[in-house]
Amino acid sequence: MASFSASSVPLMKFSFVICFFLTAYAGNLYQDFDLTWGDGRAKILNNGQLLTLSLDKASGSGFQSKNEYLFGKIDMQLKLVPGNSAGTVTAYYLSSKGATWDEIDFEFLGNLSGDPYILHTNVYSQGKGNREQQFYLWFDPTTDFHTYSILWNPQRIIFSVDGTPIREFKNLESNGVPFPKNQPMRIYSSLWNADDWATRGGLVKTDWSKAPFTASYRNFNAKACVWINGASSCSSSSSSSSSSSKNNAWLSQELDITGQQRLKWVQKNYMIYNYCTDTKRFPQGFPPECKIS
Repeated sequence: MASFSASSVPLMKFSFVICFFLTAYAGNLYQDFDLTWGDGRAKILNNGQLLTLSLDKASGSGFQSKNEYLFGKIDMQLKLVPGNSAGTVTAYYLSSKGATWDEIDFEFLGNLSGDPYILHTNVYSQGKGNREQQFYLWFDPTTDFHTYSILWNPQRIIFSVDGTPIREFKNLESNGVPFPKNQPMRIYSSLWNADDWATRGGLVKTDWSKAPFTASYRNFNAKACVWINGASSCSSSSSSSSSSSKNNAWLSQELDITGQQRLKWVQKNYMIYNYCTDTKRFPQGFPPECKIS
């Protein structure tokens, strides 16, 4: 989901041998998030252990993280709108601000009862997206909570579902492909009506007799560098301790052989759209990252 803020964030240089970072472990959601819109339709419940967003005909709702991050490994468990969710979109994403924003997207496109959700992913860098990949899931995401993860480090972005990688976007700046690495991003999520496009290209409209629609969130976990007052919480000082090295492993994490095999399995069996194979959309040739294995 694109950020529409008109404010700008200057690009910032970032050098690192990371030592200090924020870790949030399934703690109190009051501490990590602000409910930003929806006139009471967004709620934090169960002493901060559960967050819900609701949508009715009058309004959707949303929240955002209190912190901005410049690189991180971020997990959240979601349970999506059950039943007839056609026309609804649950968006969960990282985004910076300004006209040349960066963004890393999960969007869950609702559907008629019995039809599968579509998981829509995208990566924006310097205000340019158009890197959509879409997937079906191998389970019903409405009956229980599942973990949706973004690993964002200087080398790559990996989208994962319940620990299974579904997409990797590598840093290919050396090939002229912009990569999000200079702008801190905040976590955002919203539940909103998009029946002009979300389900079968807008052919299926939201059934408001089923409202309110509700999505649920819990168990937020983050290992990340927090951006505070124009500086990263990560330090250029080094640490030789084994615990620090272990905690910092996400900064250089990549897919091992098993991860690569799982990624191929998902993309072979559950990917339903890939911009890198859309010849009608790119008649003059695919974007450069599509040509690099």
